[in-house]
Amino acid sequence: MSAGRHVAIIGAGAVGVISAIEALREGHRVTLIDPGEPGGEQAASYGNAGWLSSHSVIPPAEPGIWKKVPGYLMDPLGPLAIRWSYLPKALPWLVKYLLSGWTESRVETTAFALRDLLKDAPLLHRKLAEEAGVPELIERNGVMHIFTSRDKFDDDLGWRLRKKVGVEWLELNADEMRQREPELHPRYTFGVVVEEAGRCRDPGAYVAALANHALACGAKHVRAKATGLRLAGDKLVAVVTETGEIACDAAVVAAGARSKQLTASVGDPLPLETERGYHVMIENPEVGPRSSMMASDAKMVVNWTNKGLRAAGTVEIAGLEAAPNWKRAEILRKHLLGMFPNLPREIPPSRIKSWFGHRPSMPDGRPCIGYARASRDIVYAFGHGHVGLVGSARTGRLVAQLVSGKQPEIPLAPFAPGRFL
Repeated sequence: MSAGRHVAIIGAGAVGVISAIEALREGHRVTLIDPGEPGGEQAASYGNAGWLSSHSVIPPAEPGIWKKVPGYLMDPLGPLAIRWSYLPKALPWLVKYLLSGWTESRVETTAFALRDLLKDAPLLHRKLAEEAGVPELIERNGVMHIFTSRDKFDDDLGWRLRKKVGVEWLELNADEMRQREPELHPRYTFGVVVEEAGRCRDPGAYVAALANHALACGAKHVRAKATGLRLAGDKLVAVVTETGEIACDAAVVAAGARSKQLTASVGDPLPLETERGYHVMIENPEVGPRSSMMASDAKMVVNWTNKGLRAAGTVEIAGLEAAPNWKRAEILRKHLLGMFPNLPREIPPSRIKSWFGHRPSMPDGRPCIGYARASRDIVYAFGHGHVGLVGSARTGRLVAQLVSGKQPEIPLAPFAPGRFL
């Protein structure tokens, strides 16, 4: 493989548009295929919490999580909820999910793999933002995790593993936290600041700017829904869309939670599921945090964006088609009020914006990055779960390296699609 291929990239989210930029850099011709507007409200990238957390190396499933499954089924508004009606369909994925975190050694394997993928991500995103003319959207000023006690931190397996993979942080006692965050509820008495991390001031605008940059560099955008991939032997012939075929000699499947049908069309039935996520945003809030933070008790990220104070988090397993449960967004708003007592109890509805979307998730917390079994003309790049935005910068580089037949810059065995086949 060499430069000069026609690469069809299915999906114009963060992974897709950065893959386009990097493939163009390698000398390829690029067509982005997506029916929607890059960075639009329909995209998972739009609703991202905005964290560029290069330390987010712990998968959702940890040892002992199986004990909590009955509670997840009983509480439709909990941090992880499973709709009863969808349980039969989700069960195979859930079994793999639980097994992936069954032992500490399995979680540690994922932590080391994700660290390779995410390390230096804020710097990579900053460079991309500068190229796209929006450097102000990426800030590299650290993020804070807050706890109700030091014991909550000490008992957390995730932080022990973060230390093992090389993540460093600054610890804060109650007084030091109060100096940094005077509006924070006094129940939070311990915090850590991960200074290497960063944030995005507007994920939707960032992805839109990256897409415009790709188009300015020569990419084309075909507004169509891809439904499959057509092969002749082991050679890719075209991407099949609802409006016709697009001839190409390489393809990248980066269609997020809707990638499953595409991989199945070439014989790879991969266990991709959607972890449905919500955010709530308050425009012009009276008070809030000075820095971006995650509350350990609420399991949510709070981040200043250019459009307001955004709270995002929680997981709902209910598939692609079920209607949103907007009570879950309301729970996020209540958590915000609990974190910052001086926020007004009654905020005009016109200043509160809620959003719902689909995280594309593999059961072991690692994305699929690698070749299809049927052809090395097809590259998979999806399933990033909770690290889609932060992981997109290096993923795009890896995609371009795979399309060009070059040695990937990090080991890809932990992300190989074949681990499920």
